[in-house]
Amino acid sequence: MDIWMLIIATILAAAAAVQGASYVHRGVRSRWTMVWMLLSFMAQLVLLGMRGEMRGACPLGDTGEAMIFSAWSLTLLYLMVGSVFRLSLLGVFTAPLVAFLLAVALIPGMLDPNPPHVDHIDPWGESHAAFSVLAYGALGLAAVAGMMFLALNRRLKDADMQNGLFKNLPPVRELNRVVMRLLVLGFSILTLGIICGLMMERAETLSTHLIVAVFQWLAYAVLLFIEWRRGMPPRKLSLAAVILFILSLLIFPLL
Repeated sequence: MDIWMLIIATILAAAAAVQGASYVHRGVRSRWTMVWMLLSFMAQLVLLGMRGEMRGACPLGDTGEAMIFSAWSLTLLYLMVGSVFRLSLLGVFTAPLVAFLLAVALIPGMLDPNPPHVDHIDPWGESHAAFSVLAYGALGLAAVAGMMFLALNRRLKDADMQNGLFKNLPPVRELNRVVMRLLVLGFSILTLGIICGLMMERAETLSTHLIVAVFQWLAYAVLLFIEWRRGMPPRKLSLAAVILFILSLLIFPLL
């Protein structure tokens, strides 16, 4: 049953990506992208509820669940931030990434069909997992906004003003502000996740994934410090947001 719910969530996200791209190509905004994404979000929510019931804990026990949780947090942040920042086109860029993460979870071996039911829950460990994945959603959305900035910047350099993508994208200055705000939001949530990770029950030595998470936190801290201290060209800031998020995805095999 959970596999069928995962298939439904993936199809809905893929529909949002395909329809959104089609409308952008024609130079028209699609209000249906958010509807498809909302439906996919509800399917992801039901799916995570089912996996959580099976495990008796936060469903982050294997790589497949980590992918689903990341897709859920990315969709949640898009539904919350997209409307606040008036960036309806953000969904066109977010939907393919959500569909990709869900599709990876469908690969045989990624999702344990019979996950073990845990008898003991560490609240710090559960908080660490939840905050960390929510941070991935915000930082992933910063990377998506960064990609939008890079695409718009490229169109401006090519003087391609007639492209449908160019007509629908917000001004570059506004996109740069969105990238920065999302980086700060994601970094703040990631900080809470790291603190909870240091407090949770574990062996004497830090686990590999927690060490990698600390290095990830340091990388974002350096980026934000440089931006705060002397400022960065918007193109470099967007490129850094994209590269750091891609490198952050390497932590999943360590879960």
